[in-house]
Amino acid sequence: MKKAFWNILKVSPAIALSLLTGNSAFAGQVNEQVTSVAQLSQESNSLGQVTSVSQFSDVQPTDWAFQALQSLFERYSCGVSGYPNGTFRGNRALSRYEFAAGLNSCLDRVNELIATATAEMVSKEDLATLQRLQEEYSTELATLRGQVDALEARTGELEANQFSTTTKLSGEAIFSLSQSFGDKVAVASGSPTRDADSNATFSDRVRLTLNSSFTGKDQLQTRLNAGNIVGNNSTTGTNMSRLGYDTGATGNAVTVDKVNYAFNLGQKIRVKIDAVGGELNENVNVFNPDFRSSGSGALSRYGRFSPIYRQANDGAGVTVNVTPSDKFVLSAAYFATGRNSAANPASGSGLFDGSNTIFGQLAFKPNKAINIGLTYAHSYQRGVANFFGSTGSALANSLGTVAADRSESNNYGIQVSVQPTPKITLGGWAGYTTASSLVGTPSSAEMFYWAGTLGLKDFLREGNTLGFIFGQSPKVTGATEGGRSILNDLKTQGFEAGDSYHIEGLYKMKLSDNILITPGVLVILNPEHNDKNANELVGTLRTTFTF
Repeated sequence: MKKAFWNILKVSPAIALSLLTGNSAFAGQVNEQVTSVAQLSQESNSLGQVTSVSQFSDVQPTDWAFQALQSLFERYSCGVSGYPNGTFRGNRALSRYEFAAGLNSCLDRVNELIATATAEMVSKEDLATLQRLQEEYSTELATLRGQVDALEARTGELEANQFSTTTKLSGEAIFSLSQSFGDKVAVASGSPTRDADSNATFSDRVRLTLNSSFTGKDQLQTRLNAGNIVGNNSTTGTNMSRLGYDTGATGNAVTVDKVNYAFNLGQKIRVKIDAVGGELNENVNVFNPDFRSSGSGALSRYGRFSPIYRQANDGAGVTVNVTPSDKFVLSAAYFATGRNSAANPASGSGLFDGSNTIFGQLAFKPNKAINIGLTYAHSYQRGVANFFGSTGSALANSLGTVAADRSESNNYGIQVSVQPTPKITLGGWAGYTTASSLVGTPSSAEMFYWAGTLGLKDFLREGNTLGFIFGQSPKVTGATEGGRSILNDLKTQGFEAGDSYHIEGLYKMKLSDNILITPGVLVILNPEHNDKNANELVGTLRTTFTF
């Protein structure tokens, strides 16, 4: 025969059938080498396009072929792969596939005998029977053989041109059309005096990610990033209006913005080491599944997740997730924060002398519908502080010069995600922060924030998601200087003299597996927690391509 039917059954039924072709003498060619097709296992289902073997008539126990193969089984101890006892299950009719599987088993066994110089154990009559069986099924098998040949050629081409055997390339490109609307530029205190002058913008962000695995359970991630999405705060006067995917005016300069390596330390411990670009929101659960992603989640920066996860933004460090059961996940992390701070040996920088964050979280999932997170983070910051990753009011983020140079904060958060049905997700978070200066006049502050989210999947069309986010971004609720409360003094100056509210609505439209269009509106009432500021509105159309 042209190709012996080797142990192909373990790969695919269709491939197994296709190799039983040819009319030449069996005995002289049983040792012929066969092209390996083990690598075709993942693509073998494509053979379903050809005529199904189930459409052919079954092989009945009374057929000569059935009885001949049964006899070969007994004489050569052939076994049927896939059956627990290695034999046919009872004296019943066999499908064409089952019969071919049995024939394959005997071909393998006879080939083994010939290869081990025990060919004399195989009688000429049995060789003739095997050849006749092959000829009997040659028409059906030849039909499938052409499909396998094409698949082998395609696989060979893919292997010859594949990017890497260990690395996969993925990408994301965002086209953003956006404009903010407001009468005056928001100010942190007093009354705004400058007219807002905002234009419609069309900008982009592109990310290429290389994910490499060396053991199958580890991952080395290297990400290239470029963009030109300028933050809306440059025209609105407040970080509260920022989009969740802005990049700053970088002019599409390409940078390596993320390098990390993750691996398992036992069956229940996952370790991730970030060399640059580390973000807690990518390392632990943030309990906001519909809106956490910058490319396919909320449109706003604050709407993606609780600001407590921005304590270690753009840092280098290690995160450990321990999963003792399916109901609990314990997370711990240490980060030297700030891009390249950990790599700088100068005083006030490095892995431990510069700004840093210690983080811990307990995630509790009592059932499939409810997920709760209790989170704590301690941050030490050098220079003017940024307690909430540029969300909330300017005063809440840095307290102006009160906590400048060196400061620390203790951050407490609770996050909840509830899924009453597969298509409805309710979520929310609340956070409380205490911050104090470490040099100069002793000063401290208390800040609070909260939000609620609603995601409706398959809304109007399968794959689409309607989302709403409502909340209040970080606000100073208490402040002291030299042991004296100064909150009223701050309010008199116009700081935190009102209440800002974040209102966001969006609709994610899935055009295909690779294209997502998200129109949405963000409204900020009383920006900067100053009721003298005019409301801000940001309209956005985000198109996300993934590949």
